[in-house]
Amino acid sequence: MKREVRFPNAEGVMLAGSLERPPGRVRAVALFAHCFTCTAQSHAARRVSLALAEQGIATLRFDFTGLGASEGAFADSHFSANVADLVAAADFLAGDIGAPDILIGHSLGGAAVIAAAEHIPAARAVVTIAAPFDPRHVLHLIKGADDLADEPREVSIGGRPFRIGREFLASVEGQDQANRLAHLKRALLVLHSATDATVGVENARAIFEAAKHPKSFVALDGADHLLTDPAQASYAAQLIAAWVQPFLGAAMPVGEVPEGHVRVSSTEAKFVQIVESAGHSFLADEPLRMGGSDLGPTPYDLLLAALGTCTAMTLRLVAANEGIPLDGVAVTLHHRRHHADDCAAAAGGRPQIEVLERVVTLQGALTDAQRARMLVIADKCPVHRTLAGDPRIETRLAE
Repeated sequence: MKREVRFPNAEGVMLAGSLERPPGRVRAVALFAHCFTCTAQSHAARRVSLALAEQGIATLRFDFTGLGASEGAFADSHFSANVADLVAAADFLAGDIGAPDILIGHSLGGAAVIAAAEHIPAARAVVTIAAPFDPRHVLHLIKGADDLADEPREVSIGGRPFRIGREFLASVEGQDQANRLAHLKRALLVLHSATDATVGVENARAIFEAAKHPKSFVALDGADHLLTDPAQASYAAQLIAAWVQPFLGAAMPVGEVPEGHVRVSSTEAKFVQIVESAGHSFLADEPLRMGGSDLGPTPYDLLLAALGTCTAMTLRLVAANEGIPLDGVAVTLHHRRHHADDCAAAAGGRPQIEVLERVVTLQGALTDAQRARMLVIADKCPVHRTLAGDPRIETRLAE
């Protein structure tokens, strides 16, 4: 669910961006900073933002001053200006969907979110993707940077012409990223590929070592600098969504699902669904071999999980009440059909025979009688009784 947005920076220049919002409940809000001379439509910015939205994280990606659909001249833009643009974007989010919980930066954008974090108090986590430790790293990409005059002149960056001046060079000098990382006071996730030919992985090591805990490093094996492989971008988004969860507060009460109810909302992905219950949210999907994205359990996985969790809960409860020394329970389940029974049923005009196989492992010094008692109780768990009771399913259209 993409919404195009515009907002002013500190200089009054209008910046343009895209806010990707989940179709269901918003778990968190993220702000994404694109790479040097890229735009909000870069592979990494677009794919990571879309994948995060599928994970319940609303994400704003926007064009820095003078790039993409934003106003202003690139010659007036520089590292410090990018940091100021990020702060302006965070202020916009605070007045729109909510202040950003997560700051995500790709390449030089990663260095920028580290610098911007101290000015965005709501942010609880920072993520860098293929980021340089020192913003001066970008200078080796600029042909003709050594003889820049005070007035902006045209240089070649990645084979493309841009106008920059000495202010740009001055802006990347003296950026004490080590001190910023040491005083970040936010959880940090560093994502980098060992085969990154643009920003070497030694930068990731320097970022990681300069920061204090909590911090994590994950290698994006086989990824290139721009995350041009959609699978790598999706993988990065999954990592971010899973890693950030412990550092987030309570989920935002947007369209809260009441207790005892479950809501399932579709996404732009083929099979991905957002499953919401009271205070909880997760994804359901199909495996890759079925054409899905494998971002969550399948519908039958969820059915088996309901039976398995209810079985384990019931066994633990009864064992505690009856003084049975049950230390733990593991329940393994499988959905299958009995082919021979199916054939016989079909011959008689009866439906196929569905089998939910449940194997219960009991941990503890139980006697044979106690183990037999637990097996009886397993068949009495509420979900088992609901499934075995041939429940009537009533379906109607929402008003």
